[in-house]
Amino acid sequence: MSNQTRDGDSAPPDIKTVIDNEAVFPPLRRVGILRPFVWLKMGWQDFRASGGASLFYGVCFAAMGLVLKLVLNNAPEYLSALTCGFLLVGPLLALGLYDISRRLENVRSGLLGSVFSMRGRWSNIGVLALVLAVIMMVWARASLVIFALFYNKGMPTMHGFLAQLFSLDNLEFLAVYLCIGFIFASLVFAISWVSIPLMLDRDTDAITSMIISCVALFVNVPVTMVWATLIIGSVVLGFMTWNVGFLIIMPIIGHATWHAYKEVIGHADDRQ
Repeated sequence: MSNQTRDGDSAPPDIKTVIDNEAVFPPLRRVGILRPFVWLKMGWQDFRASGGASLFYGVCFAAMGLVLKLVLNNAPEYLSALTCGFLLVGPLLALGLYDISRRLENVRSGLLGSVFSMRGRWSNIGVLALVLAVIMMVWARASLVIFALFYNKGMPTMHGFLAQLFSLDNLEFLAVYLCIGFIFASLVFAISWVSIPLMLDRDTDAITSMIISCVALFVNVPVTMVWATLIIGSVVLGFMTWNVGFLIIMPIIGHATWHAYKEVIGHADDRQ
């Protein structure tokens, strides 16, 4: 059993192929717990190499966050639900960033190429998009129910709502909201953290990709916990900068996700 990556380079020493006995699945590798920091570094390199293409996606993420805040500033219950829902479908929205990294590996990049290169794969990606959309709608409804049942403070503005949260005046609401949100976020992370790049790269069907993604997570629980924590921290940092940070943060995370997929999901040639 070889530990070669798809392009023929040797895998890093802290990567080990652990699942390669099922013909329907590609070999899965167990990676070192500190690899997410390497993925972020490679994501930064892709961001710099892509020119304005990656920045365009960063502008889109920042603009969507700003629009949500402006439109729903006086309705925190809807803003928080849609903001978290927006993050739930974030892996799908970063599809173009994955493709930019894929094209950079072949010394090809560009915004138009990243937009139009997914043709022929939309049916599989569309199935996952539908799954994520359903999860987002269920989360939005659950969020409103939690507000109705547990939040008993006045909510004139989003600023006032956040102030009450940080003052811990409504601990019961905060605990329930975070627990339910964690369940939804964990589900989305499990089915999508490598499945979308996999569908883009190899045109794998959506169901198989989601199963592979979940299995890859269980194989790499420690590293996925680190990776998820880094993503959450980056997103919080983006919100703390009034969405401006998303201009750079989201493209880097998108590119880094591609490199996570490349290290975790092996190629059929690895069995030889």
